Amino acid sequence: MLSNIRVVLVGTSHPGNIGSTARAMKTMGLSNLYLAEPKVEPDGHSIALAAGASDILKHAITVGSVEEAIADCSLVIATSARSRTLDWPMLEPREAGEKLVASALNGPVAIVFGRENNGLTNEELQRCDYHVAIPANPEYTSLNLAQAVQIICYEARVAHLAQEANTTGAAEQSEDNEQDFSSSKERENFFEHLETTLSSTNFIIKNHPGQVMTKLRRLFSRTRIERQEMNILRGILTSIDRVVAKNETTDK
Repeated sequence: MLSNIRVVLVGTSHPGNIGSTARAMKTMGLSNLYLAEPKVEPDGHSIALAAGASDILKHAITVGSVEEAIADCSLVIATSARSRTLDWPMLEPREAGEKLVASALNGPVAIVFGRENNGLTNEELQRCDYHVAIPANPEYTSLNLAQAVQIICYEARVAHLAQEANTTGAAEQSEDNEQDFSSSKERENFFEHLETTLSSTNFIIKNHPGQVMTKLRRLFSRTRIERQEMNILRGILTSIDRVVAKNETTDK
């Protein structure tokens, strides 16, 4: 099950951080590492800091974007500082670990870590279902990348051990097991379809789109969409598209 939890590093610029991340993962039993648009590749320094976790580096998968790294994941959680400009569903690390482990029983899930210097972009953050903030000392919040990975991987392991003992998180595990959630790629296709349809009805004005799509993304992130629900929503949009197309033909 832990192999379904994917650690995604975005735009990593220091090979040592990749090695230290591999070490942090292996100590907690995680092994699935994705490197999204890395600035560097794992090297000898990475292997040295991996300290026996070079197998994780060997099997790490490099992709060109966050979208590619999380495409088949039913749950995606981004690490982020709390933001006043992007109000998104937030989790504590313990909650994040429990959700990752519960959803990982059904397939791949991801925890996404941003760039060392400036984290994740707003667009990348909006592609994730939840954000998790590590409650560090407010007077000194300087966690390096591998430390942040270690904390979240630890919480995932704690939740995994609790799951095995059928204690903490059992109720949420049972609920998530009964639901077939849509993948990240399916959700992105839906949002693209939704924006196209809303633009065709002039609900969204192309030159002045405002924050409509951001707010809709936030809404659907709060209510994780099951695959059958997604099919219904796409069907509704398609029916609207047909009416719009018919009216446009009639007008001509």
